[in-house]
Amino acid sequence: MRAFSDAWARRALQCRAVRGLQVAWLAGLLWSGAQAMVLVPPVTVVPGMEAPARRSVPTGTWVPVGSGEALSLLRVPRACGSSCALVVVSHPRGQSAAHLRDSASVAVLTAALIHAGFAVLLSGDGGPTSWGSPAGLAGLGEVHARATELFGWSGRTYALGLSMGGLMALRSALPGAPYPVEGVALIDGWVDLRVAWGSALSRREEIMSAYGLSDPPEDLNPAWLARTWGRRPLLVFGSPDDRTVPFARNGEALWLEAADPDVGGLVRLTGGHLGGNRFTADVARQVVVFFRVLEGRR
Repeated sequence: MRAFSDAWARRALQCRAVRGLQVAWLAGLLWSGAQAMVLVPPVTVVPGMEAPARRSVPTGTWVPVGSGEALSLLRVPRACGSSCALVVVSHPRGQSAAHLRDSASVAVLTAALIHAGFAVLLSGDGGPTSWGSPAGLAGLGEVHARATELFGWSGRTYALGLSMGGLMALRSALPGAPYPVEGVALIDGWVDLRVAWGSALSRREEIMSAYGLSDPPEDLNPAWLARTWGRRPLLVFGSPDDRTVPFARNGEALWLEAADPDVGGLVRLTGGHLGGNRFTADVARQVVVFFRVLEGRR
């Protein structure tokens, strides 16, 4: 009888501890076109207690992760099974994760990645004009940590940066980032913050606001940091015809100065900024092959 009473008391304490968990849980069904999305909030764990089991999210649909300007969208392929790598996609200036989701052009790339078995996170990047800022990167780190708890993540992450998103994609692959990135693909990507700063007054004002500095120093410039910290896997697409992002001073210079020559490549295209030939089945195939080669180097 005494043993039963002790066991019952221990059980009661455990139940009270579980009831004491503060869990922020808001589940809803959101619609965008014909695609359903489920909001998956964070779980707060009381110190000293075991972390909750990894929750799975619906496959084949975009699931919001994070909130506000950090709001991102995660999609897990049905082929993921118990383990798959994650590709984080960073958006162009003035856009958002929702813009990427709704873009038929970007869908060519994301559909190829998902079909190849990669989970895809469309990043909010800390806002529409974050320009790869430390605050934006920190927010992305929190979203990445939350997203990778929601599926069978293999522990490997890759980055794909579009236009302004090139700054965030490259910075996430350098020392000091909140999570490791094994390789970066860039499409018409900004990577040199100083070049962006000097290119237009409107960009300069946005960068000043994003960084909270009147003149961000060189050690916050992803291109300078990449040259300083050695070569890494890069796949770079760009065009000398681009009048928005000077290819010779961004993607091309980065490739020549900081790329691992044994993997990836420099792909010179034609036409203006983010033209249709950046979002073809062939470009998507090259991106997938690049990440698959890196997966094979584990």
